[in-house]
Amino acid sequence: MRINSVEFITSAVKSFEYPKATLPEIAFAGRSNVGKSALINTMVNRKNIARTSVTPGRTQTINFFLVNGRMYFVDLPGYGFANVPREVRAQWKPMVEDYLRHRSTLKLVVLLLDIRRQPSTDDASLMRWFETFDIPFLVILTKADKLSRSKCSAQEKLIKNFFMLDEGELVRFSAVTREGREDILTRIMKCVQERIVLTNE
Repeated sequence: MRINSVEFITSAVKSFEYPKATLPEIAFAGRSNVGKSALINTMVNRKNIARTSVTPGRTQTINFFLVNGRMYFVDLPGYGFANVPREVRAQWKPMVEDYLRHRSTLKLVVLLLDIRRQPSTDDASLMRWFETFDIPFLVILTKADKLSRSKCSAQEKLIKNFFMLDEGELVRFSAVTREGREDILTRIMKCVQERIVLTNE
């Protein structure tokens, strides 16, 4: 998959602020500071299309990016240890759940986990939530450049066993070395194409 164009469209909090539901959407979710913005920037070959920050919780809205004029990448607010007011954090859960449960054009959620960390209860809860509502997901293990290859393999096995995932349900990724980029894009495109075919039948 070649990314020829990407454009920031809008930030939204309520469903009436979303773009019209006419194109497939790929959502990106994960704990604050897991590297969501860095992954999106790497996917689309742009440095700052999605803002990165050393401050966890900077993304507080649902952000829509039009990719190749044919799909949206959707950056969801991070969860977990975000250093933001409690009342702001309290708004995130219903905002994200409403999007995930009711957005008809959502085709895949890309769930990011830091390969260096033990999975959290938040990670486990979100994955169970995907399974409960039959939402397709792909697990991405970010920051793979921070560990040796042997340590990456050990962590990958631990995370796979923790969530009882199949071999093809997770991908290592590094924004520094770009490891995993092409694999992720291929999986995204396959999912989008399959869902379009099913929709048109």
